[in-house]
Amino acid sequence: MPKQKYYVVWKGRKTGVFTTWAECEKQVKGFVGAQYKAFGSEVEAEAAYLANYDDYKGKVSSNGKWKTASTQPILPSICVDAACSGSPGKLEYRGVNTETGDEIFHAGPYNEGTNNVGEFLAIVHALTWQAKHNTHLPIYSDSQNAISWVNQGECKTKLQHSSKNAILFAIIHSAENWLAENELPEGKILKWDTELWGENPADFGRK
Repeated sequence: MPKQKYYVVWKGRKTGVFTTWAECEKQVKGFVGAQYKAFGSEVEAEAAYLANYDDYKGKVSSNGKWKTASTQPILPSICVDAACSGSPGKLEYRGVNTETGDEIFHAGPYNEGTNNVGEFLAIVHALTWQAKHNTHLPIYSDSQNAISWVNQGECKTKLQHSSKNAILFAIIHSAENWLAENELPEGKILKWDTELWGENPADFGRK
């Protein structure tokens, strides 16, 4: 059973702490400049609501299970995640510093994408970012599909190409070309253990 989440809306049609994504979404969907985030406990959510959005934007929730887990993720490392408003829908993805939650990169939104496509692109983006900065950190993703696609060098999506997502497909092809021309670091693309560690620190906190 999914763990209860609490959704803080700092800026929206109504503000406050909501106990379901559906209620939160009513306040923020289509609202320009909406400010909101999910938390794992009511106490943390209430405290966050009384604070400023900027204190939490792009940061991992302070109750991250991984910090107290018996087996912890490798540090330093990068966590990646994607968010998509539908399937297909508006897609964005990002990478963060696992330990601090600080955002390293953020791409999108792109039209007519899927979550798996975003997860795939996020891993490749992390790889290209590391190549440019000459670093070799582990990359964590909670998507086994995306990890498999990267290892196979191909985004095996069933998403249909259209004029609306032409830019997204151009990025996919660029990512596949990069994978074809570069050797993957051995043992560096890892599965985030959500059951043991809780939400991936790169999670957008929307569902």
